[in-house]
Amino acid sequence: MMRKTSLIFLGAVAGAGLALLATQPHSVFVGSSAKAASSDTYRQLNLFGDVFERVRADYVEKPDDSKLVESAINGMLAGLDPHSSYMDPKSFRDMQVQTRGEFGGLGIEVTMEDGLVKVVAPIDETPAAKAGVMANDIITKLDDEQVQGLTLNQAVEKMRGPVNTKIKLTIMRKGQDKPIDVTIVRDVIRVKSVRSHSEGDDVGYIRVTQFNEQTTDGLKKAISDITNQLGAEKLKGFVIDLRNNPGGLLDQAISVSDAFLEKGEIVSTRGRNPEETQRFNARPGDLTKGKPVIVLINGGSASASEIVAGALQDHKRATLVGTRSFGKGSVQTIIPLGAGNGALRLTTARYFTPSGRSIQAKGITPDIEVLQDVPEDLKARTDTKGEASLRGHLKAEGTEESGSQSYVPPDEKDDRALKEALDLLRGATTDAAFPPNPKAAVPN
Repeated sequence: MMRKTSLIFLGAVAGAGLALLATQPHSVFVGSSAKAASSDTYRQLNLFGDVFERVRADYVEKPDDSKLVESAINGMLAGLDPHSSYMDPKSFRDMQVQTRGEFGGLGIEVTMEDGLVKVVAPIDETPAAKAGVMANDIITKLDDEQVQGLTLNQAVEKMRGPVNTKIKLTIMRKGQDKPIDVTIVRDVIRVKSVRSHSEGDDVGYIRVTQFNEQTTDGLKKAISDITNQLGAEKLKGFVIDLRNNPGGLLDQAISVSDAFLEKGEIVSTRGRNPEETQRFNARPGDLTKGKPVIVLINGGSASASEIVAGALQDHKRATLVGTRSFGKGSVQTIIPLGAGNGALRLTTARYFTPSGRSIQAKGITPDIEVLQDVPEDLKARTDTKGEASLRGHLKAEGTEESGSQSYVPPDEKDDRALKEALDLLRGATTDAAFPPNPKAAVPN
């Protein structure tokens, strides 16, 4: 095991997952074979040093030493698997912001249009909303500096900053002849990872977009609000939408699963050595009081999403509806490399569902498969190839499965998976998979 406290990373994409994992040093016996291996390793390192010096001395243009080393590190990690990598200091900071789910900023969702920043929507109760920023506003300047020529990420980075600092936005708004200058004081912005509403007067819909530090609290609030709004007697159940959720914090995946379970294992992680195995169990207390649950998944549901889906499926606590999930069943440990040096993201374990399933390069198969009707112009872009298609991925235990459909219709009336879930909860349709049979659950 590693010799320092490090961080566990889950997610199909960078920036998706963080949880503390305390580790202890262990003793190592060095025999003759180990000494031989060590000697060979030093020979290879000498080779690297020779190449490094030759590049520094003879390359056509003088290279940047730090970039050479960073590229060498990236090459070494990329050769391991698709999820191990080096994060430079900025990438490490960005990942921490994403996993915290809060940052100093203005509170607007933006996109890039014709080289300018367009406001998709201000977030309720944020400085931008209070200052009167509106959807479809075009931001042309930031503190009198032209936005044109900046990338979207560069513009977003300029709008973020320390709490209680000011920034001036110059805005073009439809119907206004002249630009509008708006000065906004930055505040703490929390990324809303849980969105919810009632479907009719009898079903609660909860969408989880990622697993950051705000997710479990958001889920608890959503369950409480829906239950109070509809009344426990009228409430027929919940739809938990994990479609196209790329993953996130391990501890949040565990606590979200725990919200629906009274007992039993949620997930286990297994490293190279048997003593590195860790098991995470549910505590008593189902926040829904046993209400029926249907979980929606698709080809974009990955990692932490698959932990939740797998745990609820194995315990027969929920019925899974949709298409097979992404299939990322590995755990990355984030190891900070000291001030100014960024961090190492290293694959250190696989995770397993309560029944002992590894979903690596396989995904989780829903109890009820529902395919969406996809518009012709989108058909080539709505299938996710999945973990099994990634070059250098960890091999599956047994047969690998390719990806599946990941299209979610923008209009609820066209959403076949959601309609199936609502019909099942309301008894309009029946299926042997709903409600699930608790007697068939994994032993606790």
